[in-house]
Amino acid sequence: MEMIIGAVVGLVIGAVLAYFLLKAAFKKSQEDSNAQADLLIKEARITAKRLTDEAETKAEKTLDQAESKNERIKQKKIQEAKDHFAQLKSDFESKKSQQLVTLKEREMEVKALEGEFKAKEQKIDERHKQIDQLKAEYEQKEVELGTIRENLEKQLKIVAKKREELDQANEIRIKELENVARLSEGEAKEQLLEAVRAKSETEAMAIVKNSVEQAKADANKEAKKIVIQTIQRMCAEYTIENTVSVFHLESDDMKGQIIGREGRNIRALEAATGAEIVVDDTPEAIVISSFDPIRREVARLALKKLVADGRIHPARIEEVVAKTRKQLDEQIVEIGEKTVIELDLHGLDPYLVKMVGRMRFRSSYGQNLLKHSIETANLCAIMAAELGLNPKQIKLAKRAGLLHDIGKVAEEETELSHALLGMQLCEKFKEHAVIINAVGAHHDEIEMNNIISPIIQACDAISGARPGARREILESYLKRIGELEELAMTHEGVSKAFAMQAGRELRVIVESEKVTDAYADDLAFMISQKIQDEMQYPGQIKVTVIREKRAVAFAR
Repeated sequence: MEMIIGAVVGLVIGAVLAYFLLKAAFKKSQEDSNAQADLLIKEARITAKRLTDEAETKAEKTLDQAESKNERIKQKKIQEAKDHFAQLKSDFESKKSQQLVTLKEREMEVKALEGEFKAKEQKIDERHKQIDQLKAEYEQKEVELGTIRENLEKQLKIVAKKREELDQANEIRIKELENVARLSEGEAKEQLLEAVRAKSETEAMAIVKNSVEQAKADANKEAKKIVIQTIQRMCAEYTIENTVSVFHLESDDMKGQIIGREGRNIRALEAATGAEIVVDDTPEAIVISSFDPIRREVARLALKKLVADGRIHPARIEEVVAKTRKQLDEQIVEIGEKTVIELDLHGLDPYLVKMVGRMRFRSSYGQNLLKHSIETANLCAIMAAELGLNPKQIKLAKRAGLLHDIGKVAEEETELSHALLGMQLCEKFKEHAVIINAVGAHHDEIEMNNIISPIIQACDAISGARPGARREILESYLKRIGELEELAMTHEGVSKAFAMQAGRELRVIVESEKVTDAYADDLAFMISQKIQDEMQYPGQIKVTVIREKRAVAFAR
């Protein structure tokens, strides 16, 4: 349409243009000849016709294009309508097929339900028949019971009549006996009961006494048998822990490097670990001495790393000792986990597992505490099995045996005994009530309330009573060494205190910011006086107070 309009507009413009040309020509050349005017008019007409033809051609072409475009749009719409119809038809057919399938499934379900209903109906009919049969049997039994009831009533009447006759005869006999014995019925009954009671008590006391004696004899015999069998089935080590470790060197040349210039390396190692390093004439060996096995182990492992590395100086020593302490903490947890797995005990709190690992580096009267606890746990399991307890009780006995001395490795300081402290730890970490009582009662500090508690007490005694398992003197020595260090730590400004040379020397490391050089002398004197007043010890104890000022800076 736009093309048609453009053509018409062009035609009109052409006509107007022609008109103006003609008029101009007419005005300009009125005087020209008619031939020239005709020529101009003819040319204008030819031009107008040509423009008109071109406009018509363009209009026809535009109309053809519009019709072609409309035809394409029409065909496209028709095709889309056909596709949409086909889609709707397929959707309808699929829904119809699904509905047919659903109807078939419903029919099958209805048929299945009808079958079940018929089966249940048959069962109900059979049940009705059984009920009718039982009802008939019940009515028959009721008739029989009525007959039996009538017979019993007749017999009861006869028995009642006979009882009345017997009562009358007994009254006549009792009156005759009272006349003969000159005692009333109540007096005779009382004398008879008294005689019978005295005889019964005498016989009962004799029976009870014999039973108690026999039970004691059997119990002692059985208890000894169980203990012997338990001990025979448990083969354990019973060696005593020492307070020194020997560190072997590849050559004696390393001793000078360990000692350092003017002894600074060995002093730094002793100050960092709290263990005494003894370098003597023993070939290719250094002795590490400490009453605390953890300190001794830290010193041994740190010295091993330093010797392997070759760089030995105070700063390096402190770094290696700190790393070694951290690694030893991880090793303690691994030891606890390994012990728990070997004993097949599950569900133990991680803190208690760590405490079990700490037992490896503690001793009880010279006996390694972890070995003692493992031995006690195995003995408890064996004894519980010998006593015929169920598997759950055997597990509880083994668990209580492992944890009975857990209070000895507790990290917090307290006035409680190790048994009561261990009981509190077990209670805190949700252990079984039987285990809590067994741990707290194994030294008779609380009352036992279950069969596991005496088993723990007995097995603890068995483990500690083995020949060579314990040494009382060593335990008292270790206790005195620990008290010596604690006494020094009570003074203000003291950061560390280590007992050296089997307790004959006390090295006290103080904070340089809090303690002056003058006060260090006074502190050594005060500690020595306090040791004299509060402790008992053989020989003499040397108190050494060490004050060191250290400045550290980093160049980055």
